[in-house]
Amino acid sequence: MDGELGDFLRSRRARIQPEEVGLPSYGRRRVPGLRREEVAQLAGVSVDYYIRLEQGRGPSVSDAVLDSIARVLRMDETEHAYLITVARPPKKAERRRIAPLRVRPGVQLLLDSMERSPAFVLGPGMGALAWNALGDAVHGFSRMPPGRRNPVRQLFLDPEGRDLYVDRATAATQCVANLRLSAGAHPDDPGLRDLVGELSLKSEEFRRLWADHQVKACLYGVKHLRHPVAGLLTLSYESLALPETPGQTVVIYTAEPGSETAERLALLGSWATAH
Repeated sequence: MDGELGDFLRSRRARIQPEEVGLPSYGRRRVPGLRREEVAQLAGVSVDYYIRLEQGRGPSVSDAVLDSIARVLRMDETEHAYLITVARPPKKAERRRIAPLRVRPGVQLLLDSMERSPAFVLGPGMGALAWNALGDAVHGFSRMPPGRRNPVRQLFLDPEGRDLYVDRATAATQCVANLRLSAGAHPDDPGLRDLVGELSLKSEEFRRLWADHQVKACLYGVKHLRHPVAGLLTLSYESLALPETPGQTVVIYTAEPGSETAERLALLGSWATAH
């Protein structure tokens, strides 16, 4: 995450044109978007202060300054929170412990009790730590090598995983935006660093999306999957954080009762039991 603050601020500057914030646009610009001097002027700080902030050389920055910069760069609530996280990373003594790689037995019982809904637990690096039978039937976690059971890796590096998502481009964009948010919150997680490094090395698509510096929490929504056995599935999902184990999140897929997807999930459950 070295240099993340500067990269993030530059990416936010690049998407805003001077006319959008009431500034005249004089002459040809070497880079798109606002200049550092313009951001400093609009945020009410000195140019030198803002430059040092982008370079990671500034002193501890106040909430008021970060709020002002977020306003100038038109950040949404998630981007604003991410800015605070990377601008003021906690000291080592204050950092939250890395989430364990195993889930509590009670959580596994909870997963297993949801017989009609695919469900699984992800760690900070979005690696699958536990799952129920339907969750495994959808993503095939048990067929992946230990330590590599990760939907993100599956999406970018596994040929079968690439075909799983109907709208793969949207899924990839959302996935990377959520991963960057997790990276900001867990800078010390070795699995997360290794995952980003591997994907950056092996996937040009991931490198491009990672360089966009988009941040967005994928807490709920709808996924359209193309399962090799069950066919097309339209699944709503909810992500629930486990407060006692920071970084662990339960993901639950649900289908509209009586829908074609619900029927296909039931068939998939029977297939999974048979296999």
